[in-house]
Parts: sequence; C-alpha cells; structure tokens
Amino acid sequence: MASHYGKRRAAALDDGGHDYLLRRRDIMQAAGRVFKGKGLAATNVTDIAHEAGIDRATLYYYFGSKEEIFEEVVGNAVEANTIRAEALRAGDDPVPEKIRQLIVELMESYAEHYPFLYVFIQENLAQLGKIRPDWAQEMRQLNRRYEEALVGILTAGIADGSLTTSGDPKILAYGLLGMLGWTNRWFNPAESAQTATEIGTTFADSFLTGLARSAAPTA
Repeated sequence: MASHYGKRRAAALDDGGHDYLLRRRDIMQAAGRVFKGKGLAATNVTDIAHEAGIDRATLYYYFGSKEEIFEEVVGNAVEANTIRAEALRAGDDPVPEKIRQLIVELMESYAEHYPFLYVFIQENLAQLGKIRPDWAQEMRQLNRRYEEALVGILTAGIADGSLTTSGDPKILAYGLLGMLGWTNRWFNPAESAQTATEIGTTFADSFLTGLARSAAPTA
C-alpha cells in the first residue's frame, strides 16, 4: 500500500503544481551537493533535509528516499545521453562532426546535471547493485549502449578513412570517456572560468587533431 507521503507526492506530480516542482528541483540540487561531498552511501535523508533547509517530514512529501532522488536525476540524464549517442551514430553527419557533438554534449550534460553524473561516475555500481539491483542493471545496460554507439562511430570513421588511425576503436572509446569522466575531479560549472561547451570544444579539438585526416595540401 502506498504511504501517506507517497500518495501526496503522486497527486502533486499529477497536478504538476509549479511550486511543488520548483521545490523538488531545489531538494535535488541540495542532495547533489551532499552526495558530491559525502558520497551516496554516507549520505542520509537528514543530511539532505538540512542542506535544503527543511525537515525530514517535509522532504518525504517530495521524495521517498535519497535513492529516489539520485535515481531520478541520474537515470533520466544517462538515458537521454544514450539516446542522443545512438542518434548521432545513426545520423548522416561526417564522423569527426559526430565525435565533436558527442564530446561537447556530454560535457554540457555534466554541467546541466551537476554534480549527479559525476557522483554516478564515482560510485561503484557493484555496491549500488546490492541495494537497488534493478536500477543498477538498467544503468549498466545504458552504459553499454552508450559505449557501443561511440565504438560504432569510431569504427565507421576508421573504415571510411575520416579518422587516421588503425587503433582499436574500443580503446579509443574508453580513452575518450576516461578523459571526459576525469573532469569530475576539477570541473564545477558554478566556479569554472570556462563553460562546459568551451571545455568540450577544447577536448574535441585535441582529440580530433590526432585523428581527423588533414586536407591534401594545395599547390
């Protein structure tokens, strides 16, 4: 049976009340700050309520648990990024342009959903799987789909000659994702002198400089 708070949350979400949705967003942002500082496992509902300036009872009106907050933000973002990567792979743009868009858009997603995706990178899915196995399995599947889309893009570029490398596309993909994921150590969109778009563009330029085929010199 749904809890009293669960019923109220469902009714408020169905109603789409503007103030309710804004307060949920504020709580998500507060939770993200706590998750970033303490990690998901060490965070409790009281920590989040304190950071959001509310009591535990009020928080439960908006969310059923800390996991619900984390899973809602991360799940939606990871799914959206995966669908976008698959669309880029299936599109008609040249491979270097697909790679550029993927890099820039992933950095923009890190900024938009800061710091949730970074916390997700830092967390151990094996540990999350012990607590929320269905959700962890879904995230693993989305991660695999994203990696497959990126590997597919790189493989196509090697095959059509637009990328000048004979390296293993999987290694290139993991290197690229590692470069982007490492930004969790230093990028904060509220403090950075460069925007996520600027950082993504810099990474894309650097990555593609070593792979994109130069035009033949003119006479």
